Amino acid sequence: MVTRFYFLSKKMAEDLTIPKEGSKEEMYESLYPQLKALTEDEPDLIANMANIASALKEAFGFFWVGFYRVVGDQLVLGPFQGPVACTRITFGRGVCGKAWKEKQTVIVPDVDLFPGHIACSSLSRSEIVIPVLNDGDVRAVLDVDSDVVNSFNEVDALYLEKIASLLKF
Repeated sequence: MVTRFYFLSKKMAEDLTIPKEGSKEEMYESLYPQLKALTEDEPDLIANMANIASALKEAFGFFWVGFYRVVGDQLVLGPFQGPVACTRITFGRGVCGKAWKEKQTVIVPDVDLFPGHIACSSLSRSEIVIPVLNDGDVRAVLDVDSDVVNSFNEVDALYLEKIASLLKF
């Protein structure tokens, strides 16, 4: 089965094809070049964040996918897909704050076992957070939650880091 949804480019409406079957790696391999094409000619950061969040949620059915932008000494909620979320997160706090502070991806197999986890939703069970870097500085984080324990692994980390690198500041 393949899910298709449409997006508008500068030239025309285009079709984004998302395979619903196959390995996680195959799904990311299919999705990545489409996201690259979608974002490469669009200069607006927020529009690109919104489309990336939407495509990831649609492709994988994650519970929550979104971005937090670095604004001063806080992460501020940006474009996302899923239930309402925490609006601000301080530096070093929770999974997002840790990824920001350490400038590296954080995978949490079971959020109940993560000290200081910020529970924006009690339905979230596992999480991965990818820092979005620009010239070595974290400018945002990509936060992905699942309602299933142990949903994320190194395959997710590899491809989500690659996807996050599509964002230009």
